[in-house]
Amino acid sequence: MTEIENNQINKLAEENRRLKIAIEELSALNDVATAITSNQSVEDVIDLIVRKCIKHLKVQQSVVMLLDEKDQVNPFHTMIRKQDSISGFMPFRLDAQLTGWMLKNRSPLLVNNFKEDNRFKYIVKEEFPINNLLSVPMLLKNKMVGLLTVFNKHSDSGFTIEDQRLLSILSAQSAHIIENARLYEKEQALIRLQEEMRLANDIQVNLLPKENPIIPGYQIAGKSIPAKDVGGDYYDFIPIKNNHLAFCLGDISGKGIPAALLMANLQASLRGQTLMDIQCKECVAFTNNLLFNSTDYNKYATLFYGVLHTELNQITFCNAGHNEPILIDHSGNVSRLKEGGMIVGILPEVSYEEKTIDFPHDTILVIYSDGITEAMNSSEEEFGEEKLIELIKKNRSLPADQLVNFIIKTVNEYVGNAEQMDDMTLVIIKNA
Repeated sequence: MTEIENNQINKLAEENRRLKIAIEELSALNDVATAITSNQSVEDVIDLIVRKCIKHLKVQQSVVMLLDEKDQVNPFHTMIRKQDSISGFMPFRLDAQLTGWMLKNRSPLLVNNFKEDNRFKYIVKEEFPINNLLSVPMLLKNKMVGLLTVFNKHSDSGFTIEDQRLLSILSAQSAHIIENARLYEKEQALIRLQEEMRLANDIQVNLLPKENPIIPGYQIAGKSIPAKDVGGDYYDFIPIKNNHLAFCLGDISGKGIPAALLMANLQASLRGQTLMDIQCKECVAFTNNLLFNSTDYNKYATLFYGVLHTELNQITFCNAGHNEPILIDHSGNVSRLKEGGMIVGILPEVSYEEKTIDFPHDTILVIYSDGITEAMNSSEEEFGEEKLIELIKKNRSLPADQLVNFIIKTVNEYVGNAEQMDDMTLVIIKNA
């Protein structure tokens, strides 16, 4: 065989080798691209990537580590680690010096002999399990988001430049795929949150009274405006036999589904106890025990609960840690309803007080949540109780429902463009 023929054979063999490498690269990229779907989780995507790395690069282990810039001590966190089916090795871990080198240089790291590599020979100790290593940065828009690393190639010659090229391509593709999966998870989380908020809003709306009570000689109205999609305020009117009417206003801790469920618990308890025709203080005490036993320690509510005795023109009430309602008589004298006890849901077996007051003709009672008095304008100045009292006095001739709307309108005008931080709820009872 001539020298020319030998050269042609060698060139053909080299070309076949390159073609084989190219086919393997395309096969690896195709496996990753076709196996990943748009609705897979980040963990599933990374798991598939590391398995393909083991298969196509013929290594003992592969790992993806994502970068957490907030963690200054251990910035890289292992997401998924896999090893080949025949390997009995323990999980290999990147030395802090190796990860530090990757952070500093942001370029591929190929080490086939740690003992002879001046950069890392000091990390080699007895029973050092890593024979060779190839690590490439995962870059997204020139920002490092993680590392893709393979350990111990099943070849005496170790990793090659072609291996580095393939892993770099996989890393670049993986960074985009992982980011897309993250964005998809965020989108799905937002959709779930929106659905939860919609359900919570439905619960809340269904719990609030559909209409105001109609009782001869009285005007009664209530309204609640949530600061967000779902509020934590609750009010209710519960008819009792003999022309009595129970009424309440509560401020639930938290927002969203937990607050809506706590509100449902509160309503069920109050309505059940009210229909048993027990004393106000007993009703609130039972409600306190129920909430304490059925909710987390950080779930509670302030509550004002009262009963209007229409025949006697009296109100019996119990104030469980709520804002003190405002009572204004026919002469404009102001008093506050404060008797009761602590908020409900914090401690069990709490004793509460109740008080009965006269509620004669031309007397008005205003029960409100702190979203009214603590509403702030752009200068961070609260609306305050004094403004609320003056507003009631000046407009007390308005029917109860109109007065409710007028107070809320006035508070909103005071707030202006400032963000509303808390729910606004009002209940007004007038002996007209």
